Amino acid sequence: MAMKLDHEDLNRLIEKISTSDIQEFSLEGEDFKLEIKRNLFDQNQFTKNLVSNNSFDRQSNANQISINDNVSTVNEPEAPQVSPPGRSDLTDITSPMVGTFYRASAPGEDPFVELGNNVKVGQTICILEAMKLMNEIESEFNAEIVEILVENGTPVEFGQVLMRVKQV
Repeated sequence: MAMKLDHEDLNRLIEKISTSDIQEFSLEGEDFKLEIKRNLFDQNQFTKNLVSNNSFDRQSNANQISINDNVSTVNEPEAPQVSPPGRSDLTDITSPMVGTFYRASAPGEDPFVELGNNVKVGQTICILEAMKLMNEIESEFNAEIVEILVENGTPVEFGQVLMRVKQV
């Protein structure tokens, strides 16, 4: 049995689930898969993933909804920033978690690192906030900061390149 969801059906479904006690919901059709997972820590926020052809791109924004041509998209966010390809002499520093990237310990404070700075092993280079916890990210090697690819206060994905360094 083929199932078709139009824009209105999708909105009604999401509204019903968002006002219920349901934490997770999954619906699959021949050419789509709808998953809704609500944040257990915040009852007002839930994540919607609608994946066409059962493929999921790990780099996609957690709130992005993709759907086949005959249905329009809902609440389409800005596409996540894609880092330019790196130079072979540089090392990527990637995010070890999903969170919010901060260059300084507090608003108005000096950033932990600036372009051209040399850092030592164990030196804090940024903070990632995840679930109200501030996680200091430390350099794993002695290096020079060559590129900072994320703006202060920006959400980041697991594995996203935050900075590129040249090891010294």
